[in-house]
Amino acid sequence: MKKLLTYIVLLVVALNLNSCYYDEIFEQEIELPSGTVVEFAADIQPIFAVNNCTDCHDGTLDPDLTAGNEYNSLVPEYVTPGDANNSELYTKLSGGHANVDATSIALIAEWINSGALNN
Repeated sequence: MKKLLTYIVLLVVALNLNSCYYDEIFEQEIELPSGTVVEFAADIQPIFAVNNCTDCHDGTLDPDLTAGNEYNSLVPEYVTPGDANNSELYTKLSGGHANVDATSIALIAEWINSGALNN
């Protein structure tokens, strides 16, 4: 009887463990409307503030994203103007770093692909 109870408990545990799974959530890639103009000061800098990037990137951790230092800290070391896919800023954020939303990532990609101007 004791063996039977042990087998039943093991079977229940095994079935419960087998039934647990986690769905991966893939964030949908956002495509900006054609002709969207993205400006660093108006569109990119606020992303750093909204996502509290300066909590870590406060001058003690590169890149320095504190006010007035963002652009010079990012370009050219973390941003390759004209090439978002080869820019560390874009690849890290699109990979899930800091949980930046898809719209912000699309704005960053557009800004980089448009030449990453300091405007």
